[in-house]
Amino acid sequence: MPKKIITPLTFEIEDSYRALGYSVICGTDEAGRGPLCGPVAAAACILPEGFIIPGLNDSKKISEKKREELFDIITENAISYAIELVSNEVIDEINILNAAQLAMKNAIKRLEPFPDLALVDGNVARDFPCKAVTVVKGDAKSPSIAAASILAKVTRDRLCMEHDALYPEYGIAKHKGYPTKDHMDAVRKYGPSPIHRLTFLKF
Repeated sequence: MPKKIITPLTFEIEDSYRALGYSVICGTDEAGRGPLCGPVAAAACILPEGFIIPGLNDSKKISEKKREELFDIITENAISYAIELVSNEVIDEINILNAAQLAMKNAIKRLEPFPDLALVDGNVARDFPCKAVTVVKGDAKSPSIAAASILAKVTRDRLCMEHDALYPEYGIAKHKGYPTKDHMDAVRKYGPSPIHRLTFLKF
């Protein structure tokens, strides 16, 4: 089978806003809205202008090995990046959408230089600390958002491996917390762990 070719992302979106006068543009994205356990992770990233990273794309479209490789390239070359986690307890308290928004906003606040524009994956951007523009499926359109998606996804997946060692009965290393049949069966058998999102356990 021929190897799938992923077309490199261009900075078309970023460049269109630079033409409007924005100079420091970050992308932000989250990982882990759907799992039954663990935190939601978000990252914000400022890439050098025009810096093309071969293979960079939506984190869900590429292999775990490639994501790990890209993580290192991004962290070594980004002008600035930050990664934030919001715990399962906070998710239960304020809901997953608000928790994901909080994680993205907190990540942006840690960037240096501080951005004058944030490209936000999805269609919601509430009370961001700088001007925010939503981009639906942005992780497959904008290198800045794609880079943030890689940082968030890899960080959360690594944390899932740590959680698996603490709570091996749930199989977290395999499903990364998502509601597979095996995961739901384990919750029914053992009850929720301290990292489970209680508001998600409706089965």
